[in-house]
Amino acid sequence: MINGQAAIVTGASRGIGKEIAKQLAKAGVKLAIMGSSDEIHKTKQELQTSGHNDILSFRADVSKENEVEHVVEATRNAFGNVDILVNNAGIGLFKPVEEITVEEWRKLFNVNVQGVFLLTKLVVPIMKKQQFGTIITISSDVGRYSIPKGSLYASTKYAVQGFMGSVSQEVRDHGIRVGTVNPGMVDTYFADTQQGEEKKKDWLKVEDIANAVVYMASAPKHLVIDELQLHPLIQQYPRP
Repeated sequence: MINGQAAIVTGASRGIGKEIAKQLAKAGVKLAIMGSSDEIHKTKQELQTSGHNDILSFRADVSKENEVEHVVEATRNAFGNVDILVNNAGIGLFKPVEEITVEEWRKLFNVNVQGVFLLTKLVVPIMKKQQFGTIITISSDVGRYSIPKGSLYASTKYAVQGFMGSVSQEVRDHGIRVGTVNPGMVDTYFADTQQGEEKKKDWLKVEDIANAVVYMASAPKHLVIDELQLHPLIQQYPRP
């Protein structure tokens, strides 16, 4: 049961992160949600309208240490603890390697990797003191295999897989569970596309990913779900 637990969810302004916040709120979780625009406060208002009142919202950049520190500290002050962290914030870019700029390389690594590092680094001491916690990172299926024009994005997801795998081994003796959700094609706003496009009608839905997160977080304390890989039935992909 996760009712009454406190969670931080990044990238919760829309898409997957917003749906994760909605499903956790329905499960009775107290929430601190982060987003890179003022749209994050609209998510908070929508959740409050639905009857979920234990919610904080922060416009914050996951790649900036001082902003992340503020979110974690404010969450702990408001709710007394941090039981769940969902590292969801991420951006995508797909182009031939020779067209990738250094600025684009830095931007994706700052958000997709440094953001995961900073949030995880800051909540681990809290969870160690509690001797309990669940850290779930939304990664990608291309953290397990590569695709054309995906050298930059896949690199960030391979980095996330390696980082979370090592962290998992460091913290499990403290009752902290670490896992990743690796989705394939999801109908969302990813890579500047629109949610609900006709070509995406058979893709995974944001609810599928959110349900996976709730499932992982709700597992009995003695059980850790290291990884969930999700694909729509129509997606062909390399198998290891």
